[in-house]
Amino acid sequence: MSQDKLTTEVHALERKLALLVNDHQALKKEHAKTLEENEALKNRLHDREEQVSSFRNQIKINKIADNIESDEESNEELKQKIDEYIKEIDKCILHLSS
Repeated sequence: MSQDKLTTEVHALERKLALLVNDHQALKKEHAKTLEENEALKNRLHDREEQVSSFRNQIKINKIADNIESDEESNEELKQKIDEYIKEIDKCILHLSS
């Protein structure tokens, strides 16, 4: 094989190698970005699940409070206490999730 032909093939291989390296670096960046996005979505999903759980607990507590049969005044006091407990539980959940 002639020297010129070998040189041409080496240059062609070098160009192809450079393109492959560039493609590889671009794919690594895209992969890292995808991993970050995936982690962010997992965190959002976890937060939403906690909110849903909190809302379900609030609904259950409200149903319990609504079903309690007593005079109007003590029923209102009980609802206020339950609301206070719900607020405290929400504070605890926010503290734990941060």
